[in-house]
Amino acid sequence: MIVPVTAIFAAVTGLLLLVLSFQVVRFRLKYRKGLGVTDDREFHATVRAQANLVEYAPLCLIMLGLAELNGVAASLIYWTGMALVVGRILHAWGMINGRGGPHKARILGVVLTWLAILVAAILLLANVYQVYG
Repeated sequence: MIVPVTAIFAAVTGLLLLVLSFQVVRFRLKYRKGLGVTDDREFHATVRAQANLVEYAPLCLIMLGLAELNGVAASLIYWTGMALVVGRILHAWGMINGRGGPHKARILGVVLTWLAILVAAILLLANVYQVYG
């Protein structure tokens, strides 16, 4: 069985990772800093935006893929994936533009990401309960 809905969100998340990675490399070249960061808040925020994507997105994408494989409705996978991707974009934008400080986009991005993870977990648990409970 294939997971076309999850595949789209994985692809978009991969593209977002490349955009953020390019931004990190730009700073690394600017400051000639191969490891770590300088005291530039924008550099630090960009590195953390990239790292946060890598920390949160994989687990949610795995859960979405498993839910899709287990037969959870594609519409539920779609909206959960949208919450993840929009949340990660907002978070990254808020991190970089807020230079790591409080920013409405960052906060909304975190909330959407956590909501996507929570919904994906509930979808998986409900699916397993429905089949084996």
